[in-house]
Amino acid sequence: MRQNLLAAAAASPAAEICGLLLGRVAGGAACVEELRPAANVAADPARSFEIDPATLLAAHRQARGAGRQVLGHWHSHPNGRCAPSARDAARAVDNGQIWLIIAGGRLGAWVARRTGAGPAEFLPVAMDAD
Repeated sequence: MRQNLLAAAAASPAAEICGLLLGRVAGGAACVEELRPAANVAADPARSFEIDPATLLAAHRQARGAGRQVLGHWHSHPNGRCAPSARDAARAVDNGQIWLIIAGGRLGAWVARRTGAGPAEFLPVAMDAD
């Protein structure tokens, strides 16, 4: 999975790519079973991402039918910073979902936490990705 994400990000150096992480939670650990690519429908895909709503709805329906769930999403940062951006923090929801970011040939995973009215803070999540 790791190599697929790195290759997809490298193939789109000028625009953010994005998709969904589908799988199961067992023993308190998330196990990603599928990477579901989605169109980036953001007004400015060079600086932001927005997952196609039709893909998101379909993924939730299909995951429920298969006993899985949408665990989070992935997106790339063409600027090369493998960390949540200020734009990410402003848009993040404290819902326990994973934010997987691809940049500079690396992957990083976070969970957003909101402690007030300002932007979210991100806590790193350990990954075991192949």
